[in-house]
Amino acid sequence: MAPDKHRGRSGPTHPTMKHVAALAGVGLSTVSRVVNGDPHVSAAKSAAVHRAIDELGYRRNESARQFRTGATETVGLVIEDVTDPFFSQLTQSVEDVARDRGSMLLVASYRRENDRARQIVNSLSARRLEGIVVTPSERGDVSYYATALESGLQMVFVDRPAPGDIADAVISDNRASSRDGVAHLIAQGHRRIACLTDRAHLYTVVERLGGYREALTAAGITYDPALVHSSVPEDGQHRVALARMLDSTDPPTAIFTCNNRATLSVLGALRHRPETPALLGFDDFELAESLTPGLSVIAQDPFAMGRIATEQLFQRIDGYRGPARTTLLPATLRARGSAERGPVR
Repeated sequence: MAPDKHRGRSGPTHPTMKHVAALAGVGLSTVSRVVNGDPHVSAAKSAAVHRAIDELGYRRNESARQFRTGATETVGLVIEDVTDPFFSQLTQSVEDVARDRGSMLLVASYRRENDRARQIVNSLSARRLEGIVVTPSERGDVSYYATALESGLQMVFVDRPAPGDIADAVISDNRASSRDGVAHLIAQGHRRIACLTDRAHLYTVVERLGGYREALTAAGITYDPALVHSSVPEDGQHRVALARMLDSTDPPTAIFTCNNRATLSVLGALRHRPETPALLGFDDFELAESLTPGLSVIAQDPFAMGRIATEQLFQRIDGYRGPARTTLLPATLRARGSAERGPVR
């Protein structure tokens, strides 16, 4: 018999679901359910369909699927700053879960600009993505998040809670972790502890500064606003504020920084000074343990945060309609030496 010039190595040149169903010995609806990830198909039928897909080289027509359903097998990730080590690790975790689900991931950062954040969310909603994991902006009108949800876009928030608790959120237990970290400094004998933070209005800064104050109160130490400074870490003001504190008549003997950008800013400022105050940073980063002494940190788990948030997003995409959930993740104190020394005058 002459070879069928319209067939490939094991089947038709352009196999369809009908070809897969015929080869697997199942109905067309069963193939559709397997391809769309329906968990209720029997293991035997699912295996037969997957064998047929592999043999025929079947690939679903995503353009046709999008036309029929109005949705794409694509999810989005909207973060504040893609260059931040915390967000880069979170991105990797979200991408891993999306890949395991067979979904593409679109990533965008709004660079601390609320208008840009709104444009990104509205654009992703218009593209009919299945859902997004998002770190919410914290300035100006944020009602567009609720509007996007009402339009059918599934959404899970990370790092900061959902505005008005309108959706699931996965965040670190910032207050308790900071309270425990500052208590660790106090246990080393420190009573004058400076706190340098990112922008004061950020949710994470409010919570971490709250933990700082609670630790002081618990130890009977009076809160001194002169030891606290909040600003964009890259604007150079941390160096000015730290110099003012260290040059005062009653300088701090320890420093608590509220995120990795603030930590890096303080490390840069300390290079030019003779003092060696104890230092504890919130957020870990690459090479922190390679410093001398190693940098002690309160380490979040951005990989767990991204994984849980994305898994919850796919639960919503798959039809879960329970009440909004807020998941609090603990952070871990990693003692490496910089915070484990007593006051030096």
